Amino acid sequence: VRSGKVRDLYTNDKNELLLVASDRISAFDYILPTPIPHKGALLTQLSIFWFDFLKDIVPSHVLSTVTDIPSEVIGRAVIAQPLTMFGIECVARGYLTGSGWVEYQKSQTVCGIPLPSGLVDGSKLPEPIFTPATKAEDGKHDENISFEKASEIIGESAANILRQLTLALYAKVHDYALSKGIILADTKFEFGLDEAGQLVLMDEILTADSSRFWPAETYYVGSNPPSYDKQFVRDWLETAQVNGKLWPKTAPAPKLP
Repeated sequence: VRSGKVRDLYTNDKNELLLVASDRISAFDYILPTPIPHKGALLTQLSIFWFDFLKDIVPSHVLSTVTDIPSEVIGRAVIAQPLTMFGIECVARGYLTGSGWVEYQKSQTVCGIPLPSGLVDGSKLPEPIFTPATKAEDGKHDENISFEKASEIIGESAANILRQLTLALYAKVHDYALSKGIILADTKFEFGLDEAGQLVLMDEILTADSSRFWPAETYYVGSNPPSYDKQFVRDWLETAQVNGKLWPKTAPAPKLP
């Protein structure tokens, strides 16, 4: 059906979807030419774990992790039900960092939400906040938007429900991860409606591609801790050279060592 930066989507004669996570990695909106061995399998297994962990709050789109899945992609693919997607990404932030920190320094807000003065990079927020984003087309950046803008896109009632649900999911995962020595700084969820109009959690969840995880033992306020995600790849690309010059962040992307 389509091929994204990481996932390939197929359909079968039952109108079900086969979602395959490849070993591709992207950065700065470009797919890099060097795959990361087993990355797709790891992303898939993480998502499956979290979908099951959160099923008491909201059902997922996963129909099968084995049955009807071609042997070539067992472990890196799921059969999922097709959904009518909500046109926003639902982001929960429990800590001030990344684009939120950039905005806070300018206006003491994140996505228009006023925050107390005196916070620094890495500060834990007084309470987690819901900061939706647009769903960008491939090759373009998602953009943070206000709750009011999200309400314009999907309707106020739906926006309120998704905000409540997003923060409930974040709270449960944050507490569990912390018990394992890991801080969930922020994450994003996507939701859709099934044929019966039931709200369903979809896509991938709580992977290194969609979340910012920090090791709790090295976390301290005022720092941007090392993160369990692909930041190290972005850092390498910032100094990577192509034909003797810094990579200008245009195609083709350099090969990873």
